[in-house]
This record gives sequence, C-alpha cells and structure tokens, in this order.
Amino acid sequence: MNTASWSTTPNELALVTRVVLNAWEGEVARITKLLGGLTDEQLLSETAPNRNRGTYLIGHLIAVTDAMQPLLNLGNKLYPALEVTFLTNPDNPASSVPSVTELRSLWTEVHQLVTDKFKKVTPEEWLARHTAVSAEDFAKEPHRNKLNVLISRTNHMSYHRGQLAYLTKK
Repeated sequence: MNTASWSTTPNELALVTRVVLNAWEGEVARITKLLGGLTDEQLLSETAPNRNRGTYLIGHLIAVTDAMQPLLNLGNKLYPALEVTFLTNPDNPASSVPSVTELRSLWTEVHQLVTDKFKKVTPEEWLARHTAVSAEDFAKEPHRNKLNVLISRTNHMSYHRGQLAYLTKK
C-alpha cells in the first residue's frame, strides 16, 4: 500500500500518538506492578532453566529505554555503562550487575524521565526520523520514524514482561 496517499487530520494524528503513548505507559505500569510483587530472591533467579535471570531482564529493559533518548533525539543516556552488561553481552551470573535495590530504583528513574520527555513530543515530531536512519533512507522509508521505535520498544517490554511473569511462581 502506498502510504503517500494516506491523509490524516491533526486530531487523528494526535489521537494515534496518544494511543501509542498510552500503550507505552500501560506496559511500564504493568512491569512496575510486577516488580513490586516480586521478591529480591525471585528476581535473582532464572525465569526458566538456563534462561535469563530477572535482574538481567530488568537491567536490559532499563538499558533499552535509556538508549531511546539519543535514538529519539531526546538527550543523552543516563547510564551508558549499563549497555555493556545488559545489551552487548548475554546474562552471565558471574558478571557484576547492580543490586536488585539499585535496579528497582533505576527502573523508576529512567522510565519516569523518558515518559515525561515523550509527553513533550508533538504528534508531528513522532513521525520524524530517528537518529539511526539517514535522511536518504527515511525519504524512501518514512515508516522508520520515532513513533515506530516507540511501538517496537513497547512490544519488546511486553515480551520480557511475559518472561518475568514466570518468576511469580517461584
């Protein structure tokens, strides 16, 4: 389908971006609630045999959210050091990771900051290109925009929430 033929009003665009932001906020709230119900011991355990620990998944989600700031041109990462532990490398019980208490605090801090920044982005700005796509590529593929990043990261959080849910049975 040719997206160039699509036409939306400013109100429709605002509605669509609000729906996507509500989905993001809802997913953050669901994981926050899940975290509140998990003990430190549960978070330190694997979600399944030979799978990621809860602490790794939370650190991973914090690092992914933090990395959205430069990607969406909203500022610099707060915790660039988390990238090596939680994005570049797989979970390794022998590696040094922040404590569960620190991860809980980082979760709240990063998600509150990023969500507050998201609320200041206009609907038109959500349809602009993100920093990982060139102007030339964006001209050919306008779907590679900031809103698409937000949608994919919301889905990513949902996927890992499903993994974290296994920890409630431990």
